[in-house]
Amino acid sequence: MLERIREGSQGPWAMAIIALIVLSFVFAGVGSYLTSSGPTAVATVNGEEISAQELERAYQNQRAQMESQFGESIAQLFSSEQYLADFRRNVLDRLIAEKLIQQQAADIGLRVSDEQIRKAIVQMPEFQFGGQFDNERFQAILRQNGFQVADFRDYLRVQMTQNQLSAALANSSFALQGEVEQANALQRQTRDAKYVMVSSDKFADSVEVTEEDVTAFYDNNIASFDTEEEVKLAYVKLSAQDLKDRVSVDEQAVRTYYENNLGSYGKEEERRVSHILIEAGDDAEAAKAKAQSLKAELDGGADFAALAESNSDDAFSAENGGDLDFITPEMMDPAFDEAAFALANVGDVSDVVETDFGFHIIKLTDLRAAEVKAFEEVEAEIRDTLLYDAAMEKYFELQNTMAEIAFEVPDTLEDVANAVDLPIQESAMFSRNTAPVDLSSPAVLEVAFSSELIEEGLNSDIIELDDENIVVVRVVEHNPQRTQSLDEVREGIEASVKADKSKAAAEAWASDIAQKVRAGESVDELLAAQSASWETATEVSRAGGSLARAVVDKLFSLALEGDNKVDTATTVNGDVAIVMLEGVNAAPAIEENIAESLQQRLAQVQGQRVYQQYIDALRAQADIQVTITQ
Repeated sequence: MLERIREGSQGPWAMAIIALIVLSFVFAGVGSYLTSSGPTAVATVNGEEISAQELERAYQNQRAQMESQFGESIAQLFSSEQYLADFRRNVLDRLIAEKLIQQQAADIGLRVSDEQIRKAIVQMPEFQFGGQFDNERFQAILRQNGFQVADFRDYLRVQMTQNQLSAALANSSFALQGEVEQANALQRQTRDAKYVMVSSDKFADSVEVTEEDVTAFYDNNIASFDTEEEVKLAYVKLSAQDLKDRVSVDEQAVRTYYENNLGSYGKEEERRVSHILIEAGDDAEAAKAKAQSLKAELDGGADFAALAESNSDDAFSAENGGDLDFITPEMMDPAFDEAAFALANVGDVSDVVETDFGFHIIKLTDLRAAEVKAFEEVEAEIRDTLLYDAAMEKYFELQNTMAEIAFEVPDTLEDVANAVDLPIQESAMFSRNTAPVDLSSPAVLEVAFSSELIEEGLNSDIIELDDENIVVVRVVEHNPQRTQSLDEVREGIEASVKADKSKAAAEAWASDIAQKVRAGESVDELLAAQSASWETATEVSRAGGSLARAVVDKLFSLALEGDNKVDTATTVNGDVAIVMLEGVNAAPAIEENIAESLQQRLAQVQGQRVYQQYIDALRAQADIQVTITQ
């Protein structure tokens, strides 16, 4: 079972999942993910905590992804407190599920070798340049995120181990040929129909909106007429990046920095190695003895690649004669790393080396010596670094100036802006849920809606947006939360009530027509009275084509026999339809390529179902304590 799971985790599907997971953490700040452990746990799963910081980070990441994908439409949803609460709880549920899978993977003894981790890193596009792994890029990205190679390797080991289990569950599902044929028969079946579409607007003149209707609607939906508290802010924003234009770096400073930091511009030594791995298993002594026997064969002139292919327990590298490609210091297990970099010449073979994964014999197959980049290669990079450092120095200087003046002259931002030579910007009116991007930080919102700024009219202290941006704000206009009066919303209510009554009248008319059709009565005059007539649609698929979704769904719920041959449907815009089933067309014979695609989709759906059922089972048996309400 464990071997099957390990094999599944090495496939392209699993590697794609791993790459996506790691990508999200590389650019979200993997270092902070591992190092942050806040004092407050939002949940505990079998005694292991999920911190408030983890939840907030996961929430922000998922919200940002959705806003990037769906734009303003999703932003409107986030303005709903109920949607926001449900969204945050769903994020927490996902974190709990991930924790359960991670714990289960550890409990059943899943593990990931150093070679698998190395290959995962090498294959990640974030660390590649020109389609090849670039160690300098790898090191630079980790440094930018405050991340050590060893820590990143440990983090990746946890993620890959966890994904062994989830990938095995998903990949173990399959679909039978009969299921494929049945799905094809249902999904590719088409239907013939007659239908009538009538706009609910045609019934608007026949309905009356009374004062009682308006009052009742207002009273029954009073909460929807509550406005949110809003503020309009004036603010001065200071950005370290913008200060690069105010500082300069001379040529001598760039060269001096290069000479003082030559070690930073060297390319690390790279070694290409092959290995033979004998896993310890349940009998470490026997494994060690086998490794020593293989070493004796090598000393006697045996071919390393042939022995690796026939004996190594690392099946992935064994296919290539044990080749692990090029490695750099600290990429592998410490014991493996030490032995590999102790080999003096290409072709040298190590003694048996023991690691947590078993016993290795390592051969040095190629060597790239360490190099130092020429000054011209790194001049632009150094200049940018020094400009950034100078800008940061200026940033902290101006930050102190802003803080002092904002406090000393609290009733205007003019002095603050003049002191740092920055403009005073002004926002539109916004609520906590509709804040513009520059002012959407929780720290800004907390201050902006505080009594100190609203009632006393003072400048804020400096507010840190991130490590390179600060802002000082003051409230210039404030609208308190209130319930809009009936007169303010009357026009909208009347339109809503009229639309609802028109739709109800249209639905009643359509229902009456459908009933008469079932009874075999003629409805031509009734249709003509609404300037409507029967239309035909042939070979309608479940995808619908040009027909409204509600009409298609209704069509595929009807039967050729009995009273269920005709029924009504209401579209999303309030129009009504009378739908009559005329014929059912069998699906065409399934082609081989369609059958394969359908079988894969069915297996994927089944895999997702099995995975969710597995999570549900783990959750039912787990001790889970949730300490927040949303």
